This record gives sequence, structure tokens and C-alpha cells, in this order.
Amino acid sequence: MTNKLDLRNYALLTLAMFIGCVGWMVFLLPNNISLGGVTGISSIIYWGTGLPVQVPYFAINALLLAAALRVLGFKFCVKTIFAVVCFTAFSTVIGQMTKDTTLLHDQPFMASIVGATFMGISIGLGLLSGGSTGGSDVVAAMINKYHDISLGHVILICDLVIITSSYVVLRDWEQVIYGYVVLFVSSFVVDRVVNTARRSVQFFIISDKHEEIGRAINLDAQRGCTVIDGQGFYSGKPVKMLFVLAKQNQSAKIFHIIDETDPHAFVSQSAVIGVYGLGFDHFKTGRKRKSEN
Repeated sequence: MTNKLDLRNYALLTLAMFIGCVGWMVFLLPNNISLGGVTGISSIIYWGTGLPVQVPYFAINALLLAAALRVLGFKFCVKTIFAVVCFTAFSTVIGQMTKDTTLLHDQPFMASIVGATFMGISIGLGLLSGGSTGGSDVVAAMINKYHDISLGHVILICDLVIITSSYVVLRDWEQVIYGYVVLFVSSFVVDRVVNTARRSVQFFIISDKHEEIGRAINLDAQRGCTVIDGQGFYSGKPVKMLFVLAKQNQSAKIFHIIDETDPHAFVSQSAVIGVYGLGFDHFKTGRKRKSEN
């Protein structure tokens, strides 16, 4: 099961890097629209010197990851290393294929929106698969390990500085503003991708066949159930109620199980803001625990 999950994560990470490269190489870079992170630095170097973007992208990430290996360990970096290699390879191939092509050349705002959407999807899928494209994420993780500073704040500050500095080579504040648009839209898309994939639901199921339903949910939907003792207020009869937490994309399967087992079951489904624990998200706290003196 673990090997299959890892394989799936690496496949998703590969797809994420391909989507991000399309957004960068097809829509943003040819239209002189900056973005944050190492991709933004690589774009600035390319516009200023003509050096292919793959060279500074790989070199900067190699230096950052070498430092991160010492600070954060191999486990954190392995998927990011894989992502950086994929991103470098894809950007090289796509760059060659689209060398003389510039889409939406006369519509920079639309190019910003489309490119930012591609980049946001790429980053979101990368996060879901446990990796990243490196750059600002790695810097933020290293700073966050020793200082109680929000990862999001560090990444935002880094990206704003990089996008603003693109004025040095572009000499056009309008292009810089498009870079800010890319930052805002891509951040919004990242949140949508991650939150949609992690959205969870809860079920309350009252049925005389609660054991059969619970067993089927355990085996077929691979979700745990909790049996709660209750009592009907009007009838006064004791009832058994199943409490189930599941991912939203598992809802249809659970409803199918209930319908097949007991079409007359009473079911309540509702969305939940967050679920933390085994099989769901990790607990998130605003501050790190400080060791006692």
C-alpha cells in the first residue's frame, strides 16, 4: 500500500511540474511577466543576460537544497529534488518546442491570469503529493525551523521582493504589476486546489443494519466508523448510530453502500472545516513548542 501511494505521489508530482512548466514557458516568460521564487529569479536573469532559464533555476535550487539537506534532512528534500529535476527537464523541452511561439502576446493581463492558474495548479498538486518546486518554500522551511515565523509570510515577502526587482531589467512598472497579479491569482488557485482535495464530510447513520453498513464502509470505503448508542425520543427504543468521517470524494461510495445495505436508513451528511488525525491532516499550531529550561 505504501509503495503504491508513493508511486501515485510521484506521478502526481510529475504532472504538477509539467503543468507549471507550461504556465511559465508558454504564457509568462515570453510575455515578460515575472513571478516569485526561483522561477522569478531565473526569468530576471534570462531577460537581463539571455542565459537559458534552466541554468540558474537548477543551479540556485541545487545550492538551496544542499543547505536544506543539512538543516531539514533527506526526507524533506527527496521529493523536492525529484520535482526540481522534472521541472528543469520539462522547461527545457517545452522551451525548445515553443521557441518561436508567444501566446496572448497582445493580451498581457490574460496571459498573467492563465499563466498564474497553471502555476497555482502546479504548486497545489505538488503540495498534495508532498513535494514542491523548491526556492521560496525551502528558504521558508529553513527559517521556520529556527524562528517562529509563518511559512506563508516568508514566501510572500520573498516573492514580492523578487517580482519588484524585475523592474531592474524590464524597466516597466506595468509588467511588474502583472507580476503581482500572478502572485495573487496563483495563491488563490493553490488554496482552491489544496482545500478541494482535502475537503472532508461527516455522516451520522441510523440503521438496524448498522453492523453490515459499518463493516462495508471499513472494507470497501476503507474508512473507520464509531458506534454511538442512542434512543429515539418518540418511540423510546434504543438505536445504534454510526459516526463516519471521510473525504468528500468518498461520499458517493458510502451512499452506495448504505443504499445497498439498508435503503430505509436515516442518514445525515455535513461538511466539516477540518479533520485531523490518522488518515487526514496533521495538527497545525500557530507557535512551536519551546523546550523548558
